[in-house]
Amino acid sequence: MKAGRIGRGVALTLFGLFFLFPLYAMADFSTRDLIHGGRTLQAWKNLVQNEMLYQAIVISLLLAVFTVVLMLAILVPTMIWVRLRAQWGRRLVEFLCLLPLTIPALVIVVGLRNVYLWVVYFLGESPLTLTFVYAVLVLPFAYRSIDGALSSIDLKTLAEASRSLGAGWTTTILRVVVPNIWSGILAAAFISIAVVLGEYTIASLSGYQNLQVVIVAIGKSDGPTSVAASLATLVFGFVLLLTLSLVTSRNRAGRRES
Repeated sequence: MKAGRIGRGVALTLFGLFFLFPLYAMADFSTRDLIHGGRTLQAWKNLVQNEMLYQAIVISLLLAVFTVVLMLAILVPTMIWVRLRAQWGRRLVEFLCLLPLTIPALVIVVGLRNVYLWVVYFLGESPLTLTFVYAVLVLPFAYRSIDGALSSIDLKTLAEASRSLGAGWTTTILRVVVPNIWSGILAAAFISIAVVLGEYTIASLSGYQNLQVVIVAIGKSDGPTSVAASLATLVFGFVLLLTLSLVTSRNRAGRRES
């Protein structure tokens, strides 16, 4: 037992060093003064002072929020309805949700070009219209998270009990089902945010400037600022995943106690 614990400790330490060393190197480079030598925080100040980068950060955060809201508004009611009323459609929904994993980003952009002409016509040529593409892009990851949460509860019994007490379908979904699958919804939301913040190909091919596109553009002339923005994005994603882990562990502990 003791040898096994030591082995796990050594393995975790090695993995930690393997992942932390590149982050340390990025932090070291982003604080270097390449002209005068020494250290400076100018690259990190540029995250707010650089107007183009600041706008890209705001756009990417808004895209992440809009994508999560649209994805949850479509996916959660659909998956609940399919499980309760149309069991025959589960495989079809799963296939459609996992399909984006098999289609290259270039094909997605070319395939949606004609559709996007109508989107631009009605909503204007804004980077925020990427929300519709990103909602499709995150479906495979969100589907697995929510599907796992739904599989862990007796959905049919909960829905029938709620309906027998006079609750409508909206109340049943929002006040009965959602609280019981909250960990899966959080997982879907956090993973979707991480995917949106790290997406480059579709935005670049579509001619829009999100965070990753601007980071690449800035990297051609200002390496430290580009690296600082990349490190901030990685740390933000790590904090999201850590928060997810803590919330999930607390939910499991609460269920065991109850």
